[in-house]
Amino acid sequence: MAVNEGETAIQRRKWDAKTKAMIVVQGLKGKPVAEICLEHQISQTQYYQWRDRFLANVHQVFDDQDKKTESLSRENAHLRKIIGDLTVELKKTEEWLP
Repeated sequence: MAVNEGETAIQRRKWDAKTKAMIVVQGLKGKPVAEICLEHQISQTQYYQWRDRFLANVHQVFDDQDKKTESLSRENAHLRKIIGDLTVELKKTEEWLP
């Protein structure tokens, strides 16, 4: 297909992750795939690619939470150590004051 001057080729749409997930969840909830694809103007192949990718990576939702919890625990321990060190310094300073 040749593009004449002044005309533009059909541009591909860019779907954000939230929209893709919403579309896939509709299918997982039982809505017919053909209906979903018609509504969002995507091919069934595209839907199944998104669904497969979604299902392959769904465990990351829980991994991210575990990583965040671990990170917060480390930060909490670090802050407790700082508080402890500052408390010791304060006690030492109070001993020098009359």
